[in-house]
Amino acid sequence: MGSRGVGGGADEEAPKPSQQRYRPVEAHDGAVVQMASIEPDVSTAPRHIKPGRNRSMDPRTQATSSNGPSSGPQSDSKLELFGFDSLVNILGLKSMAGEPAQVPASPTDSEHVGITIGRPKETNPKLGTMMGVFVPCLQNILGIIYYIRFTWIVGMGGIWQSLVLCALCGTCTFLTGISLSAIATNGAMKGGGPYYLIGRALGPEVGVSIGLCFFLGNAVAGAMYVLGAVETFLDAVPSAGFFQEKVTVVDITVSGGSATISMPSLHDLQIYGVIVTILLCFVVFGGVKIINKVAPAFLMAVLFSILCIYIGVLNAPSPNAPNGITGLSMTTLRDNWSADYQRTNNAGVPDPNGSIYWDFNALLGLFFPAVTGIMAGSNRSASLKDTQRSIPFGTLYATLLTTMMYLLSVLLFGALATREELLTDRLLTATVAWPAPAVIYIGIILSTLGAALQSLMGAPRLLVAIANDDILPVLNYFKAYEGSEPHVATLFTSFICIACVVIGNLDLITPTITMFFLLCYAGVNLSCFLLDLLDAPSWRPRWKLHHWSLSLIGALLCIVIMFMISWAFTVVSLALASLIYYYVSLKGKAGDWGDGFKSAYFQLALRSLRSLGDFANFMKKKGRGMSIFVSIIDGDYHESAEDAKATCRLLSAYIDYKR
Repeated sequence: MGSRGVGGGADEEAPKPSQQRYRPVEAHDGAVVQMASIEPDVSTAPRHIKPGRNRSMDPRTQATSSNGPSSGPQSDSKLELFGFDSLVNILGLKSMAGEPAQVPASPTDSEHVGITIGRPKETNPKLGTMMGVFVPCLQNILGIIYYIRFTWIVGMGGIWQSLVLCALCGTCTFLTGISLSAIATNGAMKGGGPYYLIGRALGPEVGVSIGLCFFLGNAVAGAMYVLGAVETFLDAVPSAGFFQEKVTVVDITVSGGSATISMPSLHDLQIYGVIVTILLCFVVFGGVKIINKVAPAFLMAVLFSILCIYIGVLNAPSPNAPNGITGLSMTTLRDNWSADYQRTNNAGVPDPNGSIYWDFNALLGLFFPAVTGIMAGSNRSASLKDTQRSIPFGTLYATLLTTMMYLLSVLLFGALATREELLTDRLLTATVAWPAPAVIYIGIILSTLGAALQSLMGAPRLLVAIANDDILPVLNYFKAYEGSEPHVATLFTSFICIACVVIGNLDLITPTITMFFLLCYAGVNLSCFLLDLLDAPSWRPRWKLHHWSLSLIGALLCIVIMFMISWAFTVVSLALASLIYYYVSLKGKAGDWGDGFKSAYFQLALRSLRSLGDFANFMKKKGRGMSIFVSIIDGDYHESAEDAKATCRLLSAYIDYKR
């Protein structure tokens, strides 16, 4: 018996799924999905549809129904909803129509699917491993520290301690990259990068507290890059400064003499820094498309400048080179092998009466921002085509490449110039570069500006991801729809960056950045350690080159480095994270996802129940029965001395039995 439409009587026989036809929803229809059953051999016009609704039919449906019964169940029924097949698979509507649902090829295929009324929403093209992860990580890692502080670090710490410094920082970031790869390949990864990883593993309170600290670290890092670009520009073009400051260096030469070195004025750094930050903000407001277009040009200039530095080192000394540049020499290598820590002024110029005394821990805080940037790819995870492939390979390749480059540069610079030249010539890389120092000046400026753009683009998206989770109501102002540019968050990040630029001292900003980044890295390692140790059924990462011990070592290494750099900065950063955690616990909303701590409680409860069941079975076998056992659990049983001794003997026997 055929059906009589949607409004048929209750005594009618229900139509079979293979005999149904559903009219597709047109773009100008309302939000209600209308369905009408259609008999195969009858007219294709839907019946019993309310007046005022659209009665048009899809030509494909008309052709199918006019040709009579079809040959298979897949051709017998068709359900279309704005052409979103992945949404139909998710809702399970194809199974209602008797059509097998198609399984997505990867977790990212059916991610971020939404119903759009009217015209479908256009989304930006997704990025691959090279442009989405490798290039941003390389741009952030190869920053200002390498160009204008690395030779100074080699001169102050010596070659062997500089090698230890680079290896220690590189090991920390590499272990963090392994943990990041494991978590990123455990399923679909949405926007937010490290915040998303930590929040889903350690809970929303820990995720928001560490995520906001990481946001502040990225915002302050943008100020560091801007100050580096301005300082390089003023060193290259001294006449561009409005103010001029002379610094007298005392007792830095072998003969005990003095020298006068011109340094950029603090006010010049502030004025130019604010102007450059505002210009970069306008570029960031243009969107991620503009940054992706200029990023390759910036990176090519950086790589070319580094190549010019290596060529100049191999060809040194040039005819007009200073006396302190000896060229690659084993004698110079032996002289610079040990450390020579001493006092400097606020500008880093050696001065016996200086206010700053440098040691290995202080150099660690100065150098560590040179290896940060491994999260640049995960910060834009929402813009990646395949996060489970791009994040592991792009991050780890960039980390290994830059770490090997740093280790090689320590040996080359240590054998290139005397210690005096390493400590006084802040732009030694430009002095020895081939064919002219101008190449390095351009490379430094483009490198720092490119890294600043990456920071000013990644930090607002991290803040938006935290706000969109609706954990803290105070962050609702920074919410942004998917696919739109986070203008409010970008403006707020710019204000933080400008406030740090006004400080004007690069050496004071870098320890703050180091603490925030190390706190985030420790959170990522702890997340992977907890997930790996619990071995929950949902923990099935595609990245197999990881182990819980590596994550634990990485987390401990991050904490040790934090205390080595400065226990005061460590206490302040931990106190800030604790205050945010406490505020989220009081004012925040509960997340609608599980976390590692809840999983740990569940596993503990499950093991306890299993142990109780085993103990009950053991007592039953021993003839004590369940009455005493249940009364003990309920707290209603008061043992006598004999019963207590018997219970203790049973417990001891049970422990021996389990062993």
